[in-house]
Amino acid sequence: MEFENLLRLVDCVSHSGLDSFYYEQNGTKIKLKKGCGGSLQDTSVISGTAKEELREPPKSAPQSAASGQGTQIKSPLVGIFYAAPSEDAEPFVVPGDRVKKGQTLGIVEAMKLMNEIESDCDGIVTEIAVANGDTVEYGQTLFVISPGIE
Repeated sequence: MEFENLLRLVDCVSHSGLDSFYYEQNGTKIKLKKGCGGSLQDTSVISGTAKEELREPPKSAPQSAASGQGTQIKSPLVGIFYAAPSEDAEPFVVPGDRVKKGQTLGIVEAMKLMNEIESDCDGIVTEIAVANGDTVEYGQTLFVISPGIE
């Protein structure tokens, strides 16, 4: 199963009423199990003898991101976050910057591919929830964009 399909599967099960899910094909086994709160608690992928654990994004999101103040821009994949296009370059955005829909906010590197993270809306960057070089999880809040007052 391709990695992106696996992420979609995890997302679907996370948002469903299922308490557990098991899939096996060609030596690859996938087991997903929800806890009482409806979030994924135990997720494992076993391929041959290797076992890879997938976990729910950390609950240590900053308070304003958790409170829903503005639009949360989340990571579409697991990888390394970069705030700038190169080590010696200025960051794409800093808190207080006005951004337009489609503007690049940062980069997530996954499997040696650089994936640009773009703004979903016009507004002002009120929060950058991760630091340059941090490992980010699928669905983890990276930025919070609040509507700008015109």
